[in-house]
Amino acid sequence: MPPPPPPPLLDDVIAEILLRLPPDEPEHLVRAALVCKPWLHIICDPGFRRSYRDFHGAPPLLGLLHRRMVIQGDPPARFSSTTSMPEFPHPGADGRRRTRPLDCRHGRVLIHMLPGFLVWDPITGERHCLPPEPKEIDCLIYSAAVLCAAEGCDHLDCQGGPFRVVFVATHDHTEIIVASVYSSETGAWSVPVCLDNTCETYAQHVLQAVRERHYYIPYLQPRRAAVVGDAVYFTVRRGNAIVKYDLGKDRLSMIDPPTPDVYYITLMAMEDNTSLGFACIQDSTLYTWSRKVDTKEATEWVQYMVIELEKTIPVANPNNESIVVGFAEGVGVIFVSSGVGLFTIKLKSGQVNKVDEPGEYNSVLPYMSFYLPGNGGEHDATDLPHNT
Repeated sequence: MPPPPPPPLLDDVIAEILLRLPPDEPEHLVRAALVCKPWLHIICDPGFRRSYRDFHGAPPLLGLLHRRMVIQGDPPARFSSTTSMPEFPHPGADGRRRTRPLDCRHGRVLIHMLPGFLVWDPITGERHCLPPEPKEIDCLIYSAAVLCAAEGCDHLDCQGGPFRVVFVATHDHTEIIVASVYSSETGAWSVPVCLDNTCETYAQHVLQAVRERHYYIPYLQPRRAAVVGDAVYFTVRRGNAIVKYDLGKDRLSMIDPPTPDVYYITLMAMEDNTSLGFACIQDSTLYTWSRKVDTKEATEWVQYMVIELEKTIPVANPNNESIVVGFAEGVGVIFVSSGVGLFTIKLKSGQVNKVDEPGEYNSVLPYMSFYLPGNGGEHDATDLPHNT
């Protein structure tokens, strides 16, 4: 006579096991949800979803949004999945409307859908159409950042909450940097503020340009910004100067970079979220610096890490230098473009992975969020591949 079957596992035990499935491989949770209805109910329960996010901490990197310049022309931006998750239908991907992705942060994507903006949640499909930037800002070149505005949020699950968009540009006529903030709670842009000679660092840059007999225009770099604490950081072309917008004080200021001699750089939020990071590549070596920003005292840049790239990233042509094109905060991943493709480098382990084909990448936007079955949005558990 065969032995009796073992008693079924308690729901709490099953939940503890499912909690340990890796968030960067969402197909495992999907397949678990398809095993039986009790498991599906556990995974779709809001309490499990909260516990899953708390257990794993920072959301995983699910994909990249970028525009890859190729010989055939300038294709529309596209969303490239870095997991087994399907690629999301990117708004404007059909190329019928001029679009420019500006930022991915806190589960949202910010896209300039001329003449206005779109804030899009790829997981739920939720979209918010924003009006164009204030008429006072006749922008020559610009960048913007989207961020969660929920007070006390840990940014593990920002879906559906209030948000802000920080828009910073070089004005076409006055040739100074201006900023304005859109709030989803008020549905309006703030009165623009300017960066002028009252900022000592900015005044020094202007004076230095005069001494060198150059006309100084702070051309804002159209790259992804870094958010550290209550401030958003952008870069300008001349000397890699860094423009800081303080959300609490509604004020623009400027700080000097650790090195002014490299064109392709990226800013990043360090692990403690109290330090601003700076990364660049010189002579096949990746350099990173950090600087404390939550102190009233003046602080200096400190070299954080140095990684030799010669043996880790292949080079097809010695004349095609590798460049830094982005950073994914929370998971410590830097994006590097070379003549043979787009790569990710994990700062802690030094692990290198190729994630896309060769092209001219200007700014890679990492999309980070938890993808769980039964989210109630455009995508369901059956969207992902599974065994029958």
